[in-house]
Amino acid sequence: MSSLGKRWRLPPEAPAGFCAALPDLPPLVCQILYARGLTTAQAVRTFLDGEADHANPFDLPQMGVLVERLRRAIRQQEEIAVYGDYDADGVTALAVLVRALEALGARVRPYIPHRMTEEYGLSRQALARLRQEGVRVVLTVDCGIRSVDEIAYGQALGLDILVTDHHTVPETLPPAVAIVNPKLPGSRYPFCELAGVGVAYRVAQALLRVARRTARRGDAPIPADEESLLDLVALGTVADLVPLTGENRSLVRRGLAQLNASPRAGLQALANVAGLTVGRIDSEDIAFALAPRLNAAGRLDTALRAFELLSTTDAERARPLAEELQAINAERQRLTQELGERAQQSWQAGLQGEGREGGETPPLLFVAGEGYHKGIVGLVASRLTEHHYRPSVVIEIEGEHCRGSARSIPEFHITEALAECQDLLLRFGGHAMAAGFALEARNLDAFRERLLSVARSRLLGMDLVPTIDVDAVCPLGAASWENARALDQLRPFGRGHPEPTFVSHGVQVHDARTVGRGHLKLEVSDGHAVWDAIAFHQGGALGQLAPTLDLAYNLSIRYWQGEARLQLVVRDLRPAGAQRQA
Repeated sequence: MSSLGKRWRLPPEAPAGFCAALPDLPPLVCQILYARGLTTAQAVRTFLDGEADHANPFDLPQMGVLVERLRRAIRQQEEIAVYGDYDADGVTALAVLVRALEALGARVRPYIPHRMTEEYGLSRQALARLRQEGVRVVLTVDCGIRSVDEIAYGQALGLDILVTDHHTVPETLPPAVAIVNPKLPGSRYPFCELAGVGVAYRVAQALLRVARRTARRGDAPIPADEESLLDLVALGTVADLVPLTGENRSLVRRGLAQLNASPRAGLQALANVAGLTVGRIDSEDIAFALAPRLNAAGRLDTALRAFELLSTTDAERARPLAEELQAINAERQRLTQELGERAQQSWQAGLQGEGREGGETPPLLFVAGEGYHKGIVGLVASRLTEHHYRPSVVIEIEGEHCRGSARSIPEFHITEALAECQDLLLRFGGHAMAAGFALEARNLDAFRERLLSVARSRLLGMDLVPTIDVDAVCPLGAASWENARALDQLRPFGRGHPEPTFVSHGVQVHDARTVGRGHLKLEVSDGHAVWDAIAFHQGGALGQLAPTLDLAYNLSIRYWQGEARLQLVVRDLRPAGAQRQA
């Protein structure tokens, strides 16, 4: 019933002594934590209590140099351009540092390149324009670590460029005045998986702490504090899909608490148009409702709209801005659907042209053509990867230039693969699972062959099918209100700490039908009670359903018109006894 033949990786069973040492926790929660590697009572307590935020921002490489240069710029009233990226991580990082710098009396100019008319990241044109307009210091957020030539150019113009970034560090570092990145070689910072907004927050924290420590008697109080920035940190961290473990988990927990208790005007307005209830917003709501609307601005228009929404304190101004983002996001959804279908057809046509239709799926999917909207190519690549479980590349050809995005699978580090093609690229950057790049059209064929060759060599012999990591095998009766509410203490969920997955065997199907856009709606039973279940995008399985199934699912509490409902969100389903295990 699953076109990709997903594996179910079953967990080790928690020993009785482990659960006995945690008598205040339900056995199902004990099992989940044990399956996730928390195998002692002390480790569980530390995780549930949340790691204390003892991080010293000055442990980040070159933080002292960066802070001193910014403080000098503030004292001398030099104009500082904070140069962001156009995704939600970059926009929230921009908002964090603009707010902190303004609170310290700096002359600040927010700057985000326009995706349609400017290059990704730092560009010579933007730096030249900023210098001409009087900017003396450029502070990057969520970008710059690979901008060697651009930063050298900016320095030659008389700009002092300070880089804050979290992306993969190249062999050659740019000649910036300071580079703050937890991934730098020799870094003593204890956590290297911060999002761009996490790094920006530590910079803001360092600036605010030094300012308070050096304040003179009679100075006006600083109109901002570290805690007031945490809602933005939670938003950008979840949106950027960095692991929600360690320091990220602590930051997001605190940020969600702040967002729900006292949302800023822009987030209140955005929650309203997204149909969310402030007070119940969680990490999944950020990932699937708030972040896509913020990202849509940078994909189809200017990300400065999203920045303005996050920065405004005026509820009357926030409302139309949120409505604009809502409309832009609807158009983004339409384009993603349209271009996703086109990319799938183009890829299949390419296989036919190579005489490979119906054969083995190649190790990497490569689609290039005119008219692939540069703001949507990453989403289209994501769809291809989700459908075929292969790294995917989608490229827009525009005259002599090409811009593309790549999405990957855990078995293949896409940015490292692009590094093996860097002589064919104008620029590139990203993470293990996602990257962006640009190249000249004349190098497109050579790039395709090189990247496919890298993928073949690295994925040779691997059985590439998606794996579902199961946290607990349990009877369907364990899918109870009591256990669903007990799972709240494990939040927030996200990459690296996903929503728990359960497997129940021998589940009876009482009713099944398709709803919406190809979703499968089920009523299932253990012979005593009946549960509501939904299997998103699995409507094609309707005609093949066996009367008794094994289900892999998440247990969720959904709200409909203010009423709480218990629902199984089905990740995979098989005829009873037919599951494939890792």
